[in-house]
Amino acid sequence: MTHSYQFYCTQDSLKGVRTFVEATLKLYVISEIIVNQLILAVDEICTNLVVHAHQSTPEDSLEITIENKDKDLFFEIKDKNNTGFDWKTYQQPALEDLVKTGRKGGMGLILVNSVMDDVEIQPEGEGSIWRLHKSISALTPHARRS
Repeated sequence: MTHSYQFYCTQDSLKGVRTFVEATLKLYVISEIIVNQLILAVDEICTNLVVHAHQSTPEDSLEITIENKDKDLFFEIKDKNNTGFDWKTYQQPALEDLVKTGRKGGMGLILVNSVMDDVEIQPEGEGSIWRLHKSISALTPHARRS
């Protein structure tokens, strides 16, 4: 099943993103810890796009799609207006260096990489698609109540 949510590139819209991801994941039997990790990872990508790529421009929008296939969850974040980030050349900073320098920020993609099984970004037209994949060993829908 596929679930989609479109939102404007404002920081106020990010709460709706978290709510959408949580509500969608609650349709399945997934531990609360994993649900929270996935919300955090998706929120991190969306926040980076809204704040850094779009400078919180309310005229711009993004779309999230969540799809489950067997025991896998796929998250796509479509950005029709920005191809600015090159995932292939991204060098993940060493955590020790971030701590030593007291740098605030810079840990978001480390977090996303640690939560997700696979992360990729692909250009599409004038934009890009972030694809996040997470395998869940016991991904099943909640039983419907009659």
